[in-house]
Amino acid sequence: MRLHVSTVQFGVAPTPVGAGHVVEANLVPAFAIHAPVAPGASRCTNTLRLSPRHVVKFGKPCHNCGSRRIIGVADRMREPRLAHWRRVRSRGIRMSDLILLRDATIVDARGSEPRQGYHVLIEGDRIREVADTPISAGNATVFDLNGRVVMPGLIDAHAHIYLTEVDLTRLAGIPISLISARATVALREMLNRGFTTLRDAGGADWGMREAVERNLVPGPRLFISGRALSQTGGHGDMRRRTDGFDPCGCSSALGLTMCIADGVEGVQKAAREQLRQGADQIKIMVSGGVASPNDPLESLQYTPEEVRAVVAEATAWKTYVLAHAYTAEAIRHAVEAGIRSIEHGNLIDEPTAKLVADSGAFMVPTLVAYEAMHRRGAELNVPASSMSKLRIVLEAGLRSIEIARRAGVPLGFGTDLLGALQVDQSREFSIRQEVMTAHEIITSATATNACLLMREHELGLVAPGYLADLLVVDGNPLEDLGLLQEQGAHLSLIMKAGTIHSTRLSAT
Repeated sequence: MRLHVSTVQFGVAPTPVGAGHVVEANLVPAFAIHAPVAPGASRCTNTLRLSPRHVVKFGKPCHNCGSRRIIGVADRMREPRLAHWRRVRSRGIRMSDLILLRDATIVDARGSEPRQGYHVLIEGDRIREVADTPISAGNATVFDLNGRVVMPGLIDAHAHIYLTEVDLTRLAGIPISLISARATVALREMLNRGFTTLRDAGGADWGMREAVERNLVPGPRLFISGRALSQTGGHGDMRRRTDGFDPCGCSSALGLTMCIADGVEGVQKAAREQLRQGADQIKIMVSGGVASPNDPLESLQYTPEEVRAVVAEATAWKTYVLAHAYTAEAIRHAVEAGIRSIEHGNLIDEPTAKLVADSGAFMVPTLVAYEAMHRRGAELNVPASSMSKLRIVLEAGLRSIEIARRAGVPLGFGTDLLGALQVDQSREFSIRQEVMTAHEIITSATATNACLLMREHELGLVAPGYLADLLVVDGNPLEDLGLLQEQGAHLSLIMKAGTIHSTRLSAT
């Protein structure tokens, strides 16, 4: 979409503008009329709202209606000089169908060394061309990167945008409207950190996914699991022992995130219901967990017949099942029933790791969840029952990655952070660096996760035909993974599906 303007409205008085003219919205909001023009229409009709903190620069007239094209939007609070492609009210703007990233250094899963002197042409939402010779695109908006790193957008394969409390039992007192509002904040912050895709592992629904797809909410694209399936008394059963009723799941945030189902017929119906409501994959609990109040960590949950029934439903829908599992016994239980994605896996052993590798399943460690909860648990009033189980999985975390890595298990990248801990999402990079190389970790958070999501032909690489989910990094993350931390401070451009979410770069 090209944005055009003929006047800027300050209060009631329209101000005409010319090529190269700069309008500063110093005192009141400005409203800019923009294109494209519908067939037969005499003028541009839609409205772009700018806050008093924005500066707008205009270009040549639109050939359709004579109004002026916006060629730059700057945010005076974040960048004192004029910068192009700045976010407006947290929404990305595409000013041209073609964008050329010139003189880039590419970092992705295809090589352990950066590839210098490349040019990347984006058309619409896809990468059209990647070349080590100059690309001719006369009408493209051009960013001269001067050797900056371009890498794929990050993928978090285990996130929970609706689990906004560290003590999950508190979700029972939070209405769905409030939890949805909190989720929109979490999504925007994750995109600001460079995560352009999330697999939500329980909670997010098709409505939030649709809101992101329609650009109503800025955030990573979502692959949703709907409500996670748990047996009575399992990891997803957050009822107090004095509660003797089945939760209806119709009014609180807790009911939105968990589903209690028992027996083959019960889990079949529950899985079918999540798929009916738009789940991209199904999540089940097959072992005890840290956050649940009543189940032992080492407990084995669901029978083999129940697990196989859920896998059969997902397979019939041409998708897969991910399973929360800590112990080696629970992991074997899941993999033997056809589970494709093992979540956490902290207590895995070598024979079980070989079984996982031989089956073609993935494992998604989430080490930052335990480190962050251990560091801030007292501050956030994490229950004592959770803290005692936390210590067991925390100590085993790095060892589990080493075991799985030696066995050849594909390792995804996840975080599983709850509530106030989500600010630590990017710390997973530095924690894993103790047992993995920087290239392995970046591959885990891009190409491996794309395979896990069954989107390996459109996500996770800087390559022609792939979705234009791209980050421009101020430095080489293969040498310093800290560049992917600090809430996106080192990302000079974040692009999702060809639309620039934020940038500090100037375009020509």
